[in-house]
Amino acid sequence: MHGHVDVDRLAGTFVDEKAVREREFEIRLAESSTLAVRVAYAVLHHRQDAEDVAQEAFARAYRRFGQLRDRERFRAWLVRMTWRLAIDRRRSERRRLAREGAHLSSAAPASAGEEAEANERAARLWRAIEALPEKLRVVIVLANIQEHDLADVARLLDVPTGTVKSRLFLARQRLKELLQ
Repeated sequence: MHGHVDVDRLAGTFVDEKAVREREFEIRLAESSTLAVRVAYAVLHHRQDAEDVAQEAFARAYRRFGQLRDRERFRAWLVRMTWRLAIDRRRSERRRLAREGAHLSSAAPASAGEEAEANERAARLWRAIEALPEKLRVVIVLANIQEHDLADVARLLDVPTGTVKSRLFLARQRLKELLQ
């Protein structure tokens, strides 16, 4: 009988630790979920897709939460995970659209000339942003598109503010070159 008591005690300890870990995950997710959706939206420009990607990131984060050594870095970890998933979704969507639309004309109607021009400028900018290395791309999106201040970006990415400044400078220089 004594063996059963030890097993029960160990099982109770395991359940308690699991409950504590789940509660900590819920708290950290609540603090970061809106940001994850905004990051996904910055990449995808579509609310439902952004929410879907964020949900996928939340599920992955939940499954891998036990592997995260420094729980204080949860926000940055979730942002990077969401960012990568959103980029992957955008690439696969573009491939699908290219396959489906290969036979269709891409010419816009003349009456929508200005709108087509604005859309083309936006598309060129996003292609240029996507051409940047990930470290530069995430900084430009968080700082310029999501309008986070440099301290926020540094905290989210878990890098010094000076690193954010230099990456932002490099990203802007590269974008300028790519768009000329």
